[in-house]
Amino acid sequence: MGGLFSKKPKSRVTEQDKAVLQLKQQRDKLKMYQKKIEIQLEKDRLTAKQLLASGRKERAKLILRKKKFQESLLEKTDSQLENIDQMVNNIEFAQIEIQVVQGLKSGNEALNKLHQLLSIEDAEKIMQDTQEAINYQQEIDEILAGGLTAEDEDEVLKELDQLIKDSMPEAPSDRLPEHKELHLPDVPKGKLADNEVKTRQKQAVEAS
Repeated sequence: MGGLFSKKPKSRVTEQDKAVLQLKQQRDKLKMYQKKIEIQLEKDRLTAKQLLASGRKERAKLILRKKKFQESLLEKTDSQLENIDQMVNNIEFAQIEIQVVQGLKSGNEALNKLHQLLSIEDAEKIMQDTQEAINYQQEIDEILAGGLTAEDEDEVLKELDQLIKDSMPEAPSDRLPEHKELHLPDVPKGKLADNEVKTRQKQAVEAS
């Protein structure tokens, strides 16, 4: 049941497309007709030549009259072909113009929507605020530039360089720790001399 009442998809072929197609089909038929006439004209020319060779002059004259009439038809078909081609070109160009107008219409609608999002007053206010911010920054720059001497500027640059150095991580030191000199206590010399004297006396007693 649903299929009976379902809508058919809308065809994209317009009446102009159908007209162009019919004109092109008629043009093709005329070209085929022209080709047929050209072939017949060549045959009539050869036939008239043969008739003249056989002495049948009146018959050859009749064939040439027929040939002349067909040549006039050929000229008419040429004119008709030109008219058909001109009509096809006009229709196709009109279709292009319609597409251009539709494109301009869509673009105009989109542009109007953008204008609604941003009014002239809003744009002027944004431009004014931007210019005020630029002017304020220029005033600050002029004040700072006029209130500092060349020496002050040098000190500012030095301080800036120092801040940059302080913000950089320190590099690890590769130097080895210094060895400290060991100080040993002095041995008392008096005690060693007494012991040496006692040892010599003992050796002298044992020798006697």
